[in-house]
Amino acid sequence: MASLQLDIVTPDKLVLSTDVEYVGAPGLEGEFGILPGHVPFISALAVGGLHYNKEGKTRWVFISGGFAEISEDKVTILAESAEEAENIDAARAELARKRAEERLSKKGDPDVNIVRAEATLQRALVRLSITGR
Repeated sequence: MASLQLDIVTPDKLVLSTDVEYVGAPGLEGEFGILPGHVPFISALAVGGLHYNKEGKTRWVFISGGFAEISEDKVTILAESAEEAENIDAARAELARKRAEERLSKKGDPDVNIVRAEATLQRALVRLSITGR
């Protein structure tokens, strides 16, 4: 079976570099899928779960925005941050979710940055969904 080279890179490190059969990525306009031989393109990424198929298994990676560059047989993800599902600290994500919800319940408070709290909540919810919680 044909394969794709998947590289996920953040400003800090190379998170993943492996051959895969399929990649599903969270684009700004919705999820898109890539198979070997795909037409080249570039897309902005939303906060979400990126999944890929390798050896008959689906694996997940949390992506916190960035860009995807797709060529015929290579997918490069340039992400602000990325974590493989098995490396996500679900307890920490749950605490972040609770703190963000608490802040959002105080919408009239001038000390609360609502945009930041909403972004924190979104990231926490995606991390929790990827870990199955």
